[in-house]
Amino acid sequence: MVIACPCALGLATPTALMVGTAKSAKMGVLIKNGEALQKASQITTLVFDKTGTITKGEPAVTDIIGEPVVLQVAASLEAASEHPLAQAIVRRAGSLQLSPVTDFKAVAGKGVTGQLNGEAAAIGSAKLLTEDLPAKLKQEADTLQQAAKTVLYVSLNQTIIGLIALQDTPKDNAKIVMATLAKRGFKTIMLTGDNPAVAAQIAQEVGISEVFDGVLPTDKSAKIADLQTKGEKVAFVGDGINDAPALSTADIGIAMGSGTDIAIESGDIVLMQDDLAGVVKALAQN
Repeated sequence: MVIACPCALGLATPTALMVGTAKSAKMGVLIKNGEALQKASQITTLVFDKTGTITKGEPAVTDIIGEPVVLQVAASLEAASEHPLAQAIVRRAGSLQLSPVTDFKAVAGKGVTGQLNGEAAAIGSAKLLTEDLPAKLKQEADTLQQAAKTVLYVSLNQTIIGLIALQDTPKDNAKIVMATLAKRGFKTIMLTGDNPAVAAQIAQEVGISEVFDGVLPTDKSAKIADLQTKGEKVAFVGDGINDAPALSTADIGIAMGSGTDIAIESGDIVLMQDDLAGVVKALAQN
């Protein structure tokens, strides 16, 4: 006679999962299911979004260059956008009288366009605009980018009328977190749609050696998939609407709790506090 009890499968494993996820929740790390917990132990590479994840997500306008109406045009367009850069421009405009915008369109990873008092207007990166950039403004833009600032171009009636430069700063513990992850053998990568100069500056400040810059939101998940085809087990850390596809594509998606609803829904693990140290806690069993 053989008597057996599948206690490890039927009792011990579920109990361990419940206890582990409950303790993680108390530490501010919400692990949605047992599969995420298991996959977390296999991660080799962590890919981080930049704005709002590595950085504070609180950019401020530092420079306004060009015609007097540059800020008014920019803020009028950006008033309908939820992007951190847009919100910073609207804050800078303060009590400035904004114009109504029609035919508003957000172009993912590039900027926004619309009609301002019947005139075509746009603000965004160089990828958005087809107009020629005047030599003086090009020189100004190059100088600002070398200072690790994000430069947006403002256009009215198919003419670039000026520039707005903004700057964000890394979260206070970002450098410590990256150093801790490196010590534990993880490869860290920053992925951003920002220009190479800004991306390189932020990466250097926090201690990330590899950067994917100038990446459109639609291409983020492709970057993750490419790493996976090379044998990497990838965790992606992000907070924005545009991060949702990458969070879903990665072996583990880690969403910042301060992020958008769709990012939180797409993540396998949610950091309930806006604290990168949660990434280290989430992978503590590795």
